[in-house]
This record gives sequence, C-alpha cells and structure tokens, in this order.
Amino acid sequence: MQSRAATVAQYLKELPADRREAIEAVRQVILTNLNKGYEERMSYGMIGYAVPHSIYPAGYHCDPKQPLPFAGLASQKNYMSVYLCTCYGTDDEAWFRAAWAKTGKKLDMGKTCIRFKKLDDLALDVIGESIRRMPVKRFIDYYENVFRTMRTGPPTKKAAEAPAATTSAGKKSSARAKARKAGDMTARRSVRTRAVAKR
Repeated sequence: MQSRAATVAQYLKELPADRREAIEAVRQVILTNLNKGYEERMSYGMIGYAVPHSIYPAGYHCDPKQPLPFAGLASQKNYMSVYLCTCYGTDDEAWFRAAWAKTGKKLDMGKTCIRFKKLDDLALDVIGESIRRMPVKRFIDYYENVFRTMRTGPPTKKAAEAPAATTSAGKKSSARAKARKAGDMTARRSVRTRAVAKR
C-alpha cells in the first residue's frame, strides 16, 4: 500500500494511532543503529533508507534515478513491514535467522520483508544489530559482488544517464547484423541456383 506522502513526517501523520506508534518505534531502532552515509527518505511510497547518489552515483540498477535502497518501513493493508536488504543473499542472513530464533519469536519473512501486526511480534534488538552490522562500504561491495557473480557489471553512472541511447544503438546494431545475414543467405541461394543450372 503505497503512500503519496512527500515526507516521513507526513507519512507518519497519516497512519492510525496504533500503527504510528509501532512504526515510530521501529524507525527509532533503525535510526539509532544506522551507519553514517545512509539517508532516510520517502521511497516507493514508504519510509526508506538508501545510499544516496552522492556516495553511489550509479544508483539502483532497476531504476538508476533512485538511490541504492538499503532498508524500508511500511504500513501495508493487513500488516506492517520492515524491509532489510541485509537479510537476503548476504552472509548475514544465516546470522539473522539464528539470532531471531533465539528470541523465541515467530519470523514471518519473505526475501527481505519481515511482516508484523504488532510491535511485540518483532525482535527489535536483532533488527537493530542487523542494521548496525552493514556499513555503507560493505553494503556497496555486497551489491556489486552480486553482479560479478552473475557475470555482468554493476550499473555505471554513464549507463544511468543515458539508457535510451544505449538501447537505440543496440537496436541499430542488431538490425544491421540481420541485414548482413539476410544478404549472405541471398548470395548463397544464388550460387546454388547457378550450380544446379550448369548440371
């Protein structure tokens, strides 16, 4: 459930009292443990925490105009959510799950999304430690390593500034290649036709 709120304060003000209290409590845990370099902002209709373009100019590969997302906090229709990019595909995922299990609380988790209906559902100390364990540089290294593992390069500032030009050039190059291939096939058919006629 995305909000149209332009600021975090406005987002919180729009929430029902019980949800506002829970979201504010989780927000305080995140802010207390957030390493230098991350910024709090409204992102994708929720409260977001990201690596700004001033630190990582390439931005988020899915949308380079957006800063690299790190965490999020949202009030959804039927539950609330904490989004932790530290808990998906990183070395910290196993630590996080083990630490949460020790609290005895049930973990309702998707890839990066931890769903909760009331504040008591959360292991706030584990969430705080998960945030604290990921300085900006380590998070960027992890993010770029994902691309190296996939044998593709991470996004670049140049690609972020001119994605349309790259796409257009790629289409033209592909069209030329098809035209050359079509010409080659025509020439081969012509040679075969002459050879058959000589027989």
